[in-house]
Amino acid sequence: MVCRYSTKLLNICIASLCKIGQLEKAEAVVIDGIRLGLLPDVVTYNTLLSAYSRFVGIDAAYSVIHRMKEAGISPDVITYNSLIAATTKSCLLSRTLDLFEEMLRTGIQPDVWSYNSLMHGFFKLGKPDEANRVFRDNILTNLLPSSSTFNIMINGLCNNGYTGHALSLYRYLQRQGLGPELITYNILINGLCKSRRLNAARRILKDLEKSGHVPNTITYTTVMKCCFRSRQFEQGFEIFSEMKRKGYAFDAFSYCAVIAALTKTGRLEEANDIMDQMVKSDIDFDIASYNTVINLYCRNGKLKATCKLRDEIERHGLECDKYTHTILIASLCKAGNVEGALRHLETMTKLGFDSILVAQNCVIDGLCKAGRLDQAIKMFASMDVKDSFTYSSMVHNLCKARRYRHASKVLLACLRDGMKILKSNQRSVIDGLLDLGYTSEARRLKSKIRLAKMVQY
Repeated sequence: MVCRYSTKLLNICIASLCKIGQLEKAEAVVIDGIRLGLLPDVVTYNTLLSAYSRFVGIDAAYSVIHRMKEAGISPDVITYNSLIAATTKSCLLSRTLDLFEEMLRTGIQPDVWSYNSLMHGFFKLGKPDEANRVFRDNILTNLLPSSSTFNIMINGLCNNGYTGHALSLYRYLQRQGLGPELITYNILINGLCKSRRLNAARRILKDLEKSGHVPNTITYTTVMKCCFRSRQFEQGFEIFSEMKRKGYAFDAFSYCAVIAALTKTGRLEEANDIMDQMVKSDIDFDIASYNTVINLYCRNGKLKATCKLRDEIERHGLECDKYTHTILIASLCKAGNVEGALRHLETMTKLGFDSILVAQNCVIDGLCKAGRLDQAIKMFASMDVKDSFTYSSMVHNLCKARRYRHASKVLLACLRDGMKILKSNQRSVIDGLLDLGYTSEARRLKSKIRLAKMVQY
């Protein structure tokens, strides 16, 4: 009895250390326990295995199961479930299936958690049909599904584009009297919002309010963000007001979503008010929050204030990302400070960001508007990556300068690269060539535009 109690206490100590990633100390406790005559049991090894798979890696977790077998302790279903969860998280399907085979060979029957992990793995790999077969043939036939089973199914179906099937499963739960949990509602609402099915998401939100569950900040923020993405700004602002009335605590994500939407709709005074509330609420700013505020300052023309914010970002141990620099470059160009924008772009290049295309597009447009077209042409020619905006900007500004033949060459390069360009820009080039008497060039350009359309369709 004393030994059993001591082993239990040993396992509690090991679990506490493993929970915070102190694996070396946990191993030291195991060794101390052995010296005192307390041999590790299956719970000890399962705890270590789960921690190693979480903090170190799958191979380290496999080494624990080998130690376990060497100690004469047989793995149980929990042991295998920990390994299966780790392999599915890393999308190692072949290893997952090998573990299932090993379980069956040793006479251990997979439980609902084993199959939940397998379903999750299939969904992650974009194999919803296989996940559905596991759900139908293994779980529904031989086991009792848990709430997590249905949550994994609904989440996986939504992530793989089957929101209609996810809704059907949700309705099935309602008909069977299996009241969905709050997390189930949040998963489904999030999936519908990602698919831009705003009306369906709002209907589920109404169901949630009637169910007895209380929507949380995540629920409302998800729907609010979807409203903004769908350009249903007033609906989004109504949800924000409702959250305020009900006394919800806002996180940085909620505030930033509202500030960005107000900024986008030109309601800068309201955006400033919300920003003041955000600052007073003592929320820890991440780089996305700072970017939202910097964008608002730039829209207000407060370039000096943005410089102070950059210093604040550094003081808080954060680093400006490519969005921070792009926002600043866009605002400098808008203010006519092209030299400052060029210097900032050079800094971005030195910092080695993976993509600076949007920033380059801003600078090209800024150079053109500042009458420095030749410099913009040189920069355009030096770019390895271009998009439709790059080409459209160059064609538009070349036409404004009445350099239609050059614009024609850029337009043709755009079509060769499979990019789309505004019809108004195409017409401007053709009309300009005709005005200057380049009739044959205009005809050739027209035919190449028609040919490009045929190839695209």
